[in-house]
Amino acid sequence: MRRVRRLYLWIGLLVLGLFAAVVDADTFKLNTGEAITGEILPTTANDQGVQIKVGEGDYQRIPWASFSQEDLKKLQQIPRLEQYVEPFIEISVEEKLKKTEVNINVPPRLERPAPQGLLGAMTSSGLGILVLLLLYAANIYAGYEIAFFRGRPPGMVCGVSAALPVLGPILFLSLPPPPGRRSERPADQPAAAPEGATPPGTAAPVQAGTPAPAAGSRPRPEGAPATESINPMQGAAEHPAGLRLAHSETETKAKPALPQTVTFQRGQFTFNRRFFETKFPGFFGMVRREADKDMVLVIKASRGSYRGQRISRIAHNDLHLQVQHGEASEEVMIPFQEIQEIRLQHKDAP
Repeated sequence: MRRVRRLYLWIGLLVLGLFAAVVDADTFKLNTGEAITGEILPTTANDQGVQIKVGEGDYQRIPWASFSQEDLKKLQQIPRLEQYVEPFIEISVEEKLKKTEVNINVPPRLERPAPQGLLGAMTSSGLGILVLLLLYAANIYAGYEIAFFRGRPPGMVCGVSAALPVLGPILFLSLPPPPGRRSERPADQPAAAPEGATPPGTAAPVQAGTPAPAAGSRPRPEGAPATESINPMQGAAEHPAGLRLAHSETETKAKPALPQTVTFQRGQFTFNRRFFETKFPGFFGMVRREADKDMVLVIKASRGSYRGQRISRIAHNDLHLQVQHGEASEEVMIPFQEIQEIRLQHKDAP
């Protein structure tokens, strides 16, 4: 009896297992048209596909591209398979539009003020009121300045400018000044002659005892003593016969000033090739410039003093100075270490 009961128990467990297997099994429609029924194994999923248990001990690997879109969307619900299935799911146009839809947030905008005139707009803000007060004060100050310019009472002009802004200053600026306060002299009225001066068009009175000037001589300067004799040799007075008198004094020409001598002492300057090339560039050419053609170099060295007009050659340790002896010239080699002093002076300088 016990054996029969155990047999029924095993048969029941077997039926329950088969029922559970049937419940867990799914049917997948492939793109090839066939359908596969079995249990999908998520642990076997990879980039190529997934295995499906189609029977006891029977497994079949299905690529992801073989599943239909409906099955792929079902498999996407399994967390372990989502990352493998998502690249193979086709997105519809509606879903693309939904994903790429841009939500435009309109920012808050300021309300436009109500249209009004210039004066109303100026008085609607504190800054506008301040500008109006400044313009009003400038209008009164302009009236104050115009009152002095036109010879009018400042109080009256400022009062009218305060009552009639802009128009008041323009009105007084257009009016001529009062006759009693005219600051400008009429153009047709001659200027008053100073006291003691001779009016134009009349001859100067001749004082008694003063001899009349001779013909052809210069008049006596104003304010000069009457006893002063006028030298007929001075000036360029013309002779009555038409001849011009010559000056008795000989004109002397002013001697032009010589350029200042520039001295360079050892200790204050380092005498080397760069020093001569930068300080005396005009002494290296065959043709001297107009500005320094009369300048000479006087080099004082331990062997003597040399006076030259051209540096013919220069090296790192010495230079060759062209020295003039009468009509002949000579090149003198001067080492840099022997130079004590250099003077740049005019050829006529002592």
